[in-house]
Amino acid sequence: MAVASSWHLLPSDLIEHQIGQIDLLTAMYPTEDEVSIDKESEQSLQLLKTHIEQGDETTNLLLSRAPTVTILLTLTVPEPDQDPSSPKLLQLDITVPFSYEADEPPEEAPRIRVRILQPAWLNRAATAHLNTQVPDGDDDLFSIIDAINESAVAYLEEAKTAAEAESAVSNAAATADAGPMVRVWFYFPSISTRSKRDDFIINAPAYHLTGFLYAGKPGLLCLEGGSQSIDDYMKFIKTESWGDIPAHHKKVSERHREKDISKRVFADMSEITDSVGERRGQRANRGDMKAVEGWLVERGLGDAFAKVLM
Repeated sequence: MAVASSWHLLPSDLIEHQIGQIDLLTAMYPTEDEVSIDKESEQSLQLLKTHIEQGDETTNLLLSRAPTVTILLTLTVPEPDQDPSSPKLLQLDITVPFSYEADEPPEEAPRIRVRILQPAWLNRAATAHLNTQVPDGDDDLFSIIDAINESAVAYLEEAKTAAEAESAVSNAAATADAGPMVRVWFYFPSISTRSKRDDFIINAPAYHLTGFLYAGKPGLLCLEGGSQSIDDYMKFIKTESWGDIPAHHKKVSERHREKDISKRVFADMSEITDSVGERRGQRANRGDMKAVEGWLVERGLGDAFAKVLM
């Protein structure tokens, strides 16, 4: 004796509605990179379309189980302050049902189910959290997709803010360990060797230092950071970078130390030799100190310049 089916095919108007949702989705996301439908779902979809077009009463007999169409949708989620040409990808598993189990047919089409698949850039807990935020009311498919996209963007923004805060705390801790924040000015009778100048710039980030180097005759170095970090950095420069320089040529003197500064003036460590003033002298190695003074005055450091060179 045959067992009665526990499911029934939706009425034709509701089948048309579900098919219309799929057609609209594939029209909005037309490429295979965005929407893909597996072979079994394609066959079921074609059978359902035939049922609508021809009123085929044998459709139920040809379906071995309750028909659904499964779609894989790949969303591009823009990452805050990142290159828009390389966004994050987020895949959605979309299941469209075409049957019901109640005694009487429903008046509205059953809800299309949407589930977020875990991407490489999200851990399992974060993916589960995003799935809990998927609307489960009467929202239509496209409202659900929009809501997921907004949730993913919000997550990336929160993650970026958290990473920046963590970095700030880490830097603050590193600076605290290195002593109070200071700004120190050094004077060189002469500094010109390119590799030695580069060492000042390259090694500063490891000590969480910012500031500038102005090379030539004379040379000027300004460092911002933890007091101990600056001392350690200068020790490294003198012993490692200047290790091959005779002791009597290692001429640099600390001219001024501003203690307990409230904030940094410089965002990073850079050399300003070629961007401030004009070079003079037979070898174009004489600095334009007047231009340097003006450059520092613009940054509120004119008083310090006077203490270093006057």
